[in-house]
Amino acid sequence: MAAGGRPRALLRVLLFLSLPAGAAALGKRSPVKVLSDGMWRELLQGEWMVEFYAPWCPACRDLQPEWEKFAEWGEDLEVSIAKVDVTEQPGLSGRFIITALPTIYHCKDGEFRRYQGARTKTDFINFISDQEWKSIEPVSSWFGPSSFLMSSMSALFQLSMWIRHCHSYLTENVGIPVWGSYALFALATLFMGLILGLIMVFLADCICPWKRHRPPQYPHSRKLAPESAQLLKKLDEEQEADEEDISDDEMEGEEVASSNPSPNALRQRPVNPAAAVDKS
Repeated sequence: MAAGGRPRALLRVLLFLSLPAGAAALGKRSPVKVLSDGMWRELLQGEWMVEFYAPWCPACRDLQPEWEKFAEWGEDLEVSIAKVDVTEQPGLSGRFIITALPTIYHCKDGEFRRYQGARTKTDFINFISDQEWKSIEPVSSWFGPSSFLMSSMSALFQLSMWIRHCHSYLTENVGIPVWGSYALFALATLFMGLILGLIMVFLADCICPWKRHRPPQYPHSRKLAPESAQLLKKLDEEQEADEEDISDDEMEGEEVASSNPSPNALRQRPVNPAAAVDKS
């Protein structure tokens, strides 16, 4: 009995010792931080490695074990390890222009570089410890996540996700047909365009009111150059001289006509026919 009870006792001790470790493993929190749209400014400070993934992506699921192992070294490497679900955080997806999954970015003090190396724990650790990120050209400030362009792109992605949720709500919960939902969005787009057009016209009228009260300009009101004025004066004098010559010629012609009347202009004396017969 004693010999048979000793193995059982040892087994119970081993099970007892393994229970805390197993419980700790089950209750252990993942070292990978989950980022949301409102937390992206944390990436501007310190050093980060961020993974963009989607739950339906097979390559992303294959990367998760290596990413979790790499995150356990984050404290020793003094780097924060994070991940972003692009299906839940469209703003961050638009801010970084995620076109492939998974996508990994290295962020350090506001500079962003895209990681394109091997996806193993060892390669991630060497990338940080050996500072291999220095050989990668950072993203231009024009296309950086903090730029106005990328902020606008983030807002556009969020708007598209909101429209998608509205479409799903109208078709699934309210019971509106798909074409009816599209018609509502088309009318809303036209209405918003009309409102924005009126606002722009109002702003233009407020910013540039002088165009409305600008006096009309006439060609004769402009000041002529001295050379042009002299030329016009000379032309006027020549025209007046020509008119005087024409009037003098007309007067001379009238005087000649009055002094030498034409024979055709003389009045003929009428002849009585009866008297002409008597004479004959």
